[in-house]
Amino acid sequence: MPGISKVRSVETLACDAGWRNYHFVKITTEDGVVGWSEFDEGFGSPGLGAAIERLSTRVIGQNALQHERIYAELFAATRPSTGGVIAQALGAIENALLDVKGKVLGVPCYELLGGKIRDRIRVYWSHCATWRINHPSWYKPEITDLDGVKAIGREVREKKFTALKTNIFTYDGGKPQGWRPGFGSPFEPEINVDRKVLRDLRMHLEAIRDGAGPDVDILLDLNFNAKTEGYLKILREIADLDMFWIEIDTFSPEALGYIRRQSPHPISSCETLTGLREFLPYFREQAMDVAIIDTPWNGVWQSMKIAAAAEACEVNVAPHNFYGHLCTMMNAHFSAAVPNLRIMETDVDRLAWDHELFTHVPEIKDGYLVMPDRPGWGTEPNEDGLRAHPPKGKGGLLNYGRKT
Repeated sequence: MPGISKVRSVETLACDAGWRNYHFVKITTEDGVVGWSEFDEGFGSPGLGAAIERLSTRVIGQNALQHERIYAELFAATRPSTGGVIAQALGAIENALLDVKGKVLGVPCYELLGGKIRDRIRVYWSHCATWRINHPSWYKPEITDLDGVKAIGREVREKKFTALKTNIFTYDGGKPQGWRPGFGSPFEPEINVDRKVLRDLRMHLEAIRDGAGPDVDILLDLNFNAKTEGYLKILREIADLDMFWIEIDTFSPEALGYIRRQSPHPISSCETLTGLREFLPYFREQAMDVAIIDTPWNGVWQSMKIAAAAEACEVNVAPHNFYGHLCTMMNAHFSAAVPNLRIMETDVDRLAWDHELFTHVPEIKDGYLVMPDRPGWGTEPNEDGLRAHPPKGKGGLLNYGRKT
């Protein structure tokens, strides 16, 4: 049995990721074992790195293998401001400690979660068309019309993925543009859904279906881009389309339950929640068919607890995953071990230099991620690669669409 493996240092690192930065926690033990996790400051979480650094003073000197104890102590120390950025800081630290523990024991992290249930994980191609429309400087080829939308649908099928997820777009002069008023782009705080949005969304979905063919599952992410009235309008508009799920974010579990009971399609939700306490009202309300868990935000160990509560309520889970390759592997270990998995999110469109930033990239074959058996998460940041692509600005959704 391993002895005490005390934490010597906790560092945060970052690198350029195009329209955002990637962020990492590096925990080093006194005997030289290094554990990594990935976190994100650009998705509504300013100051997360500072919170991690501040909390690290309570982690240094502790036994790195006792991640539950460390989590409990950090939770107690921050109890008056539970949730939000603080919860994400705890999750980032927990995930790096799990990587340490897996490496000390010489086992993949899924063994720490009860062992893997599946060797391959079905994934869906997330932000399909979205990245090539919204961020054409980094994701090629740029999509400028419906023909491009059809083409990427066809690409999904030809590359043997079985599912894709896209977002809301409006078309002016035939050119698509992301419609995200829930995130301030355009800035329309009333967040109403008008006829043009409905018409253009249906046109977009029909185009991507035309390209993908009848056998590819299509998922639609509505995010926070409507109120209850608007979500119901969208659901009525696309009631006759074949949809795998409609993803909806709302702060009201009662509103989401009301929407789900009127929806012709399965509903997924909860990717922005932290901690089991925040999920419980949605479970009690039977508000969604699939609970989406952000394991980088929550910590993979804590996410297993959330998944167990979902299972008790006859709800399946899916991980939220639109970050770098380390996050993908953290989510893969969760997905390999959790019994009630629905499907796993992954971004297939990648930055040209993504492969330089990590020691291993995920292996995806015929639409399934193949689980490795390397210790820990099975990949880690390449520090030479990070230095070759230093972070720039702050980036992320916090700045996207901002008028200058």
